[in-house]
Amino acid sequence: MAIKKQFLKSKPVCKVTFTLPAEEAKNVAVVGSFNEWNSEATPLKKLKNGSFKGTVDLDAGNSYEFRYIVDGEYVNELEADGLAWNDFAGTDNSILSL
Repeated sequence: MAIKKQFLKSKPVCKVTFTLPAEEAKNVAVVGSFNEWNSEATPLKKLKNGSFKGTVDLDAGNSYEFRYIVDGEYVNELEADGLAWNDFAGTDNSILSL
């Protein structure tokens, strides 16, 4: 699992690349406060090495909660900036601080 942050100099935006190794998975998406937890909004593309990868542009200076959905199962990012309890789901969400 990995998150890469690339802050743009020309505007207050950060390109965030999510990478998740999941060789056996068929479908992987990232959901969170930045896409209204929509499982179809940010699918990750499967690479030849078996990992899934995708990039989103997010406003810098903000913090976002997110999780991966791997074949219907929610998974947290181990390298997230932190965790936040979610009463609705009864579990932690990963935190992304920009």
